[in-house]
Amino acid sequence: MIKVFGIKNCDTMKKACAWLTENGIAYEFIDYKKAGVAEAHLADWNARATWQKLLNTRGLMWKKLAEAERADVDEVKALKLMAQYPSLIKRPVLDTGSQLLVGFSPETYMEQLK
Repeated sequence: MIKVFGIKNCDTMKKACAWLTENGIAYEFIDYKKAGVAEAHLADWNARATWQKLLNTRGLMWKKLAEAERADVDEVKALKLMAQYPSLIKRPVLDTGSQLLVGFSPETYMEQLK
């Protein structure tokens, strides 16, 4: 079964889950902020999707970080920041078992999941 990792109150998450439901795709939702599972999955997600794709630099959490935290981000620093602040992980992270989709795009979901 597809696992959808994200944060319950995120608008993008709601759109992705609605799309999956409307298209008859069964999934398990895991709120990685509440369940505390983000850090445990980061190494795998990074290997499968890259930290650059996972790190959400457009969100409110990124803007709230101190300038020093946002400066000179590399793989090690990005993974540490995402572990410390799970809200920095782009949502949703959809794991089909064979592939990892980061972010929501109806076109990508249609192409990869149908």
